[in-house]
Amino acid sequence: MKDKIEVLIVEDDKRIATIHQKFLSKIEGYECIGVAHSGEEAFEWIETIKPDLVLLDVYFPDLLGTEILDYIKGNSPETDIIFITAASETDILKKAIRGGVVDYLLKPVTFEKFQECMETYRAKRRLLEKNSTLEEQEIKELWNVSKPLQINEITPKGIDVITNGKVFDYLQRYPEGITAEKLGKNLGLSRSTARRYLEYLVSENKVYTDLIYGTVGRPERRYIPEKEYSKK
Repeated sequence: MKDKIEVLIVEDDKRIATIHQKFLSKIEGYECIGVAHSGEEAFEWIETIKPDLVLLDVYFPDLLGTEILDYIKGNSPETDIIFITAASETDILKKAIRGGVVDYLLKPVTFEKFQECMETYRAKRRLLEKNSTLEEQEIKELWNVSKPLQINEITPKGIDVITNGKVFDYLQRYPEGITAEKLGKNLGLSRSTARRYLEYLVSENKVYTDLIYGTVGRPERRYIPEKEYSKK
């Protein structure tokens, strides 16, 4: 199993392509290996690299994304495709479904929607790579695109199982507690993201909070692992 899912972005608008590339860089488990701004460039990348995943627009000056879809299926059948487009015509949607497109995002795409889509895809991919057979519920979840798929535990929107585990494991190093700002800095997360994961752990009764008063300034809100979980 690869450490990183290799992604090719195919988008003629360079500004949007850059935004999607930045979005992707913030999500664990992905690596952008290239950006194509035309159908011709996309063909060259696909033929040479055969990426794991293509983020594909529909409208290009030289052709339609559905034509690129057909090319991918004929020349790199193991490559998955997610459409990110403003196209909402039913004929485009029919071609996407019949062509095996794994998800369909309508522009403009927020980071939250983008992240949800990528985490869902990654979870499904890992499920298929890890197991030779699946349970009925797991099979149903593979076709459920209304919410992110979570493996082995159910977490709310915006909480990734793997990242949540890393936050919890890292927290065990600080039995006296740690602030969201410090944890985020040490793990490469934004302060708000670190706080979101820490508050989720609080809701799970795995962490509690306390105010630590220093000699100067306002008290710090620290997150402290519960002893019963720290011993496990």
